[in-house]
Amino acid sequence: MTIMTLLDGGPTTILPSAAAFDDDGRARTYEVRTFGCQMNVHDSERLSGSLESAGYIRADAGTEADVVVINTCAVRENADNKLYGNLGYLASVKRRHEGMQIAVGGCLAQKDKNTILEKAPWVDVVFGTHNMGSLPSLLERARHNDEAQLEILESLEVFPSTLPTKRESVYSGWVSISVGCNNTCTFCIVPALRGKEKDRRPGDILGEVAALVEDGAIEVTLLGQNVNSYGVEFGDRAAFGKLLRAAGEIDGLERIRFTSPHPAAFTDDVIDAMAETPAVMPQLHMPLQSGSDRVLRAMRRSYRSAKFLGILDRVRERMPHAAISTDIIVGFPGETEEDFLETLRVVEQARFATAFTFQYSIRPGTPAATMPDQVPKHIVQERYERLTALQDRISFEENTAQIGRTVQVLVSDSEGKKDAARHRLSGRAEDSRLVHFDVPEGSETPRPGDVVTVTVTQAAPFFLIADSLTGEPLAIRRTRAGDAWDRLQSESCSVPAPSSGAASGAPRAVSLGLPGLRPADAASKHATVPIYNVDDSER
Repeated sequence: MTIMTLLDGGPTTILPSAAAFDDDGRARTYEVRTFGCQMNVHDSERLSGSLESAGYIRADAGTEADVVVINTCAVRENADNKLYGNLGYLASVKRRHEGMQIAVGGCLAQKDKNTILEKAPWVDVVFGTHNMGSLPSLLERARHNDEAQLEILESLEVFPSTLPTKRESVYSGWVSISVGCNNTCTFCIVPALRGKEKDRRPGDILGEVAALVEDGAIEVTLLGQNVNSYGVEFGDRAAFGKLLRAAGEIDGLERIRFTSPHPAAFTDDVIDAMAETPAVMPQLHMPLQSGSDRVLRAMRRSYRSAKFLGILDRVRERMPHAAISTDIIVGFPGETEEDFLETLRVVEQARFATAFTFQYSIRPGTPAATMPDQVPKHIVQERYERLTALQDRISFEENTAQIGRTVQVLVSDSEGKKDAARHRLSGRAEDSRLVHFDVPEGSETPRPGDVVTVTVTQAAPFFLIADSLTGEPLAIRRTRAGDAWDRLQSESCSVPAPSSGAASGAPRAVSLGLPGLRPADAASKHATVPIYNVDDSER
């Protein structure tokens, strides 16, 4: 089901499109493939919502869609190879699939523009990060004119949050608070592709959060390229802390998360808001990038390692059980062994729950791409292996310290890849650690969106296990989100939904929030939610 967001000056209307139907009147099917960060995942919800508003329907799993949309990433070096590899395969599919259309959007489309059509002339539509709502009309124009359509805007056409949205999780959702970024990190292409920061009005954000909660969600992640600079556009540097407190007042919202902040702008008022707002979870993703002050200066990261560690100390003073994750780049141009040892020192001292480590790769169009002293690949690889070995040890030690703790786990429908084989379910603890737990014989089975109380019995570097040692039934708190899950399943099967009594009179559910993406699980070797899609083979 598609919902319209009545925010940011009113919704953007997507009109029905003649191209959404074939000559026999059958609704054409679509598939959206998402590469890259959580912002792209969020954007793909808007693309799906726009297509469904125009009349398209989602293709069933395992079938060939009539329209394939690729939402691209430009952050990593092999993003180009990944896109053109997909397009090469789709060329053969299109030859046998009459009337099939292929659209390419997102950051790489914004960067490469007509290069995509030159390399892959069988593509029908190319659109950028600033005009996602144009996709249905561009598909219609391409079909009518029988020629490719290229439309790349240099500034935001409409705020993405005003577009229709197709959400896929009833219990958790993304809410964008800003788009773009005002920082000038020398390794990053994002500001050039998404533009300067544009902030949404606080009332619009809170209205969207309230609408999600009304439809059954109990967890919301506030999303932006640099969330804690929120408010700079309208002159309130304390706006993000105020936003966290205000969101915490929304009745029925149990868990608030956010990603990603920037250490330079992370102030004590935000830490206070986190600690004093019960709904804000004890989790923080704080990108370090490097532990070397010299490298941070070359990256134009306007903080130093001492300031970074001071932030972590203050967070842990107010929230002792907070799980903190980070991003680190290995092999930035000019990085010496001494610089790298500084990174190892900071990682050891920081005690991250997990770290998302990246080998530096040249991105054309960024200042770092033309810097001297590019580090040889074999040195980058060797340092990367040393860093990941250190962080794996720390992650295991930090997770081992959780054994014996009782945790509240929000049950997921898609976190554990081996749950069925091992007769377990999975979900996220309040600190976002991934927890696998068993369902003892004779126990009621919780629904996705319900909350279970379990005790951690085992630890691994990238997840926790909470198996019953006594065989007693699970302690389950049935939630409005679980009720919404029941209703969604009933709608898909056309049968009455069971009533748990947990949400008497609750509104009819729609499809909400977090897509069916595993941002972290045992196989991906990460224990907290990253700002990037770690399953996209770009790490």
